[in-house]
Amino acid sequence: MALPPDRGHISTEQQNAGNEEALDLLPTKEIVRLITVDQQAAIMAVDAQAGEIASFIDEVVDRMRSGGRLIYLGAGTSGRLGVLDASECPPTFGADSQQVIGIIAGGDDSLRRSSEAKEDDPFGAVPQLDELDIGPDDTVLGIAAGGTTPWVLGAIEEAKRRGAATALLSCSPRDSPPGCDRLLVVDTGAEFLTGSTRLKAGTATKATLNAITTATFIRLGAVHDNLMVDLRATNDKLLDRAIRILLVYAPQMDREEAAAWIDASGGHLKTAIVAVHHGLSPDTARRLIDRCDGSLRDALDNG
Repeated sequence: MALPPDRGHISTEQQNAGNEEALDLLPTKEIVRLITVDQQAAIMAVDAQAGEIASFIDEVVDRMRSGGRLIYLGAGTSGRLGVLDASECPPTFGADSQQVIGIIAGGDDSLRRSSEAKEDDPFGAVPQLDELDIGPDDTVLGIAAGGTTPWVLGAIEEAKRRGAATALLSCSPRDSPPGCDRLLVVDTGAEFLTGSTRLKAGTATKATLNAITTATFIRLGAVHDNLMVDLRATNDKLLDRAIRILLVYAPQMDREEAAAWIDASGGHLKTAIVAVHHGLSPDTARRLIDRCDGSLRDALDNG
């Protein structure tokens, strides 16, 4: 058997000096307390990089306005978190399913069953990049807790070769790899369990991806104040939420009338809000929103 590369220098692989002895002897409550205290460092690490993350988001927004996509690429926990974040964008923001895409090494089977060996192939993502026809309008974000996953680094280099904007999100300090335009280092340090990057690194990754997509769609007009005005009412919970949001803008209505307006607007909440606010038909309201580039604030102010 060939020896693997020594990854002992990577911060996420090092032993946590704060709890290196006798975890297995501690009471369960103390283990829980130590884990939650350790997790707080993950959010602090994300906050420390808010400026770099914001610059990346602004670039994503510009490219999306030109029809580009945001594509997450990751293996293991990193890949699962990318798929999770991408899959939440359509119901939350009314996004097209192809605006934010998550790809995991090993394909969708790896969402349920670990396939760690897939991440060692630096050319493993090429078929998915071919299928997506990655190009100059797209932004590709590789996600790797330790910053060294060959599958992710190879995908970044290949995406750059095809003209995409590229970035790497790492939870361990490193230099920018080949083909990477932007390096986002959210330094979470040693894990509570040595090398278990589903813990702090996973929390920091989730928080970072949440920030990226939420801020992106705020900039794209899917949010007004702190309300998800582009959500898709595809089940009872979301329809109830859409009704309650419409009632914020039209408190004189009852729930039945609000539901009827949402239905008449084809389930498009923003259209229903503008139609009710200005006394327009849903079709006219939709055209007004389009003229305002999707901005509810502008549509409400300029009816």
